[in-house]
Amino acid sequence: MSNLNSSYRHSTPQIPSNSGSSAGVCMMNTKWRDEQHPSFINFIASFLSANSFRLNFVPIAPDCIFNCGGLSVAFIFVTNWDCQNCEPIFSRVKKLKGQFANLYVVVSLPTKEQNDSFVHSYFKYGMELGKPTFVPVQDLEMGFEKIVKIAHSRGTCKRQDALSKLKAERKQSVQGMDNFLRVVTSIPGIDNHDANALNQAIGSIEAIAKASKEYILENTDLSADNAETVTKFFRDPKFYLGPKLN
Repeated sequence: MSNLNSSYRHSTPQIPSNSGSSAGVCMMNTKWRDEQHPSFINFIASFLSANSFRLNFVPIAPDCIFNCGGLSVAFIFVTNWDCQNCEPIFSRVKKLKGQFANLYVVVSLPTKEQNDSFVHSYFKYGMELGKPTFVPVQDLEMGFEKIVKIAHSRGTCKRQDALSKLKAERKQSVQGMDNFLRVVTSIPGIDNHDANALNQAIGSIEAIAKASKEYILENTDLSADNAETVTKFFRDPKFYLGPKLN
C-alpha cells in the first residue's frame, strides 16, 4: 500500500457542476485500488460523491478513466514514487499514450528528493512535453482533486463545443428557412402562410418546382389559382422571366 504523507481533509472541496445531474463516471482500476490505503479510497469515494460522479471498479489499463460530457479522459496516478525504480512507470506511460488520446500522468512528489528524481528521470526516459501531460503534486488528495478537475474541465469544453456546433446548425437552418421564404414569397400571390405550407408538405424549392398542381392541391391548403401560379412560376419561362408585381 502507498504511504500516506498527508492527513485527509475534513471538508470535501467541490467543483462547479449542474445540480441534480450526474457530472460523469469514474472507472477505477481494481488493482490500483487494492494497492492504496483504505482511507485514501474512502476519501476518493466521498470526493466523487460530493461532486456527483459515479464510481465503478473495473479491470482497466490506466489507473482511472473519467467519462464526462461525452469525452473519456484516462489517468495514470503514481502515488508512491520510487527514486530507485522509476523505469516501469515511464514504460507504462509510453505504452498507454498510444492507446488513449486523452491521457494524463499525475505524480505525487512530497519530498525534494522525489521531485529531483522525477525531473531527472523525465528527460532520461525521453518524455516529450505534453505528450502526455505530467502533473506533479505534493500529496495524494491534491493529486486526485487535480484529476477530477481536469476531467471535469475537459468534459465541459467538449459539451460547450457540442452546444456551439448545435447553435451554428440552428443558425444555418434559420438562415436557410429565411432564404426559402424569400424565394417562394417572390411568387405573385404567395404569402408566408402559403410558403410554410409548401415547405411542410413538399419540402425544398427543388421539390416544389417538380410538384404538379394536383399534388400541391392535395397536400396543402393553397387555392387552385395559387397552386397553378406556383407550377407556372417554375416551369413557364414566359412567367418566371416576366415582370412580377407583389
